[in-house]
Amino acid sequence: MVIVGGGFGGLYTALALAERRRHPPILLIEPRDRFVFLPLLYELLSHELRSWEVAPRYDTLLAGRGVAWLQDRVERIDASSRQVVTAGGRQLAFSRLVVATGSSTRTFGIPGVAEHALGFRSLADVARLQELLNQLRQRQRPLQRLAVVGAGPSGVELACKLADELAGSAVVELVEQGPGVLPAARSFNREQALLSLQRKDVRLRLNTSVSAVLPDRLELGAAGDTLMVDGVIWTAGIRCSPPPISAAEGALPPDGTGRLPCRSDLSLQGHPHLFALGDGAAVATSADTPLPSNAQVAIQQAECLATNLLHSLAGEDLEPFAYRDLGEMMSLGRGEASLTGSGITLAGQAAYQLRRLAYLTRLPGRSHQLKVAAGWAADWSR
Repeated sequence: MVIVGGGFGGLYTALALAERRRHPPILLIEPRDRFVFLPLLYELLSHELRSWEVAPRYDTLLAGRGVAWLQDRVERIDASSRQVVTAGGRQLAFSRLVVATGSSTRTFGIPGVAEHALGFRSLADVARLQELLNQLRQRQRPLQRLAVVGAGPSGVELACKLADELAGSAVVELVEQGPGVLPAARSFNREQALLSLQRKDVRLRLNTSVSAVLPDRLELGAAGDTLMVDGVIWTAGIRCSPPPISAAEGALPPDGTGRLPCRSDLSLQGHPHLFALGDGAAVATSADTPLPSNAQVAIQQAECLATNLLHSLAGEDLEPFAYRDLGEMMSLGRGEASLTGSGITLAGQAAYQLRRLAYLTRLPGRSHQLKVAAGWAADWSR
């Protein structure tokens, strides 16, 4: 079995398969050397957590598990011959293939986003943003300003964290094209987020579109209003770009959002030996509504897909994926969070600790969970 992509969907599928008895050979193809646990990236930015906790190495996570890891990038998939072609020139055969290439930042074709805005999805993004924060704290010039574009969960969580880290050294502006923040969030979390943004003096600009990003400013709206900034962090959307898939009947096209159309059992429509999950999979559901693009969905899909891959090899019927909403957690700055779910509605420091404990149980692999728990216990004892 070949798994393309080592994000939440791909890595957790590999780990779930590795726990099954008499599993077939598993190959994970991922160009990065570290898995990034994105929900805890905010704590890495603020030095509340360490990089090895948030971003463990693939060779460490997969050691002794019977999963081979190839540090390479898949450039195309041939469904007819059941082969993948990598950037390194390899041609690898597969019996079953999982596409789990996830998503990346979406620029919407707005000029200057790729050149001048920072993302917040990788260790390199965190390092660049930490350097920018240090510069702003050291300069202490008047009217310094950072802009976060997009008031979804990533934008709101990041704006709260930045406001805490800057501590008045610069103004944080949260720019949102829509009429409100967190449109898909639970009402309690939305209310807590708004209160937190107000307490931290984050300037909220709603119904405001960005028409261009320049090195020192944003151009806003059709009128071309200008907002002078010392940096821009772009969290306004995601895009999916799976490797091209060719088949006897022609290329397998993704949908309008770049996602691969899947049946409810996570197999690609018309290709029972190909599967997809995570952000890059458009999964048919009974409710006919798209699944959220978050780690919770991908982790649940990984367990279902591991079972279905073994069913597929055995010629057995596949199980439909059933998403179970376990709740919603948000970081709202240093030592603060908000959460709802499983009968709990909580905000503040207690929610922050519960959120960390909940994510501890979702870190990849029992051994990594134990290492992180030991590190946290040592920190608390000090």
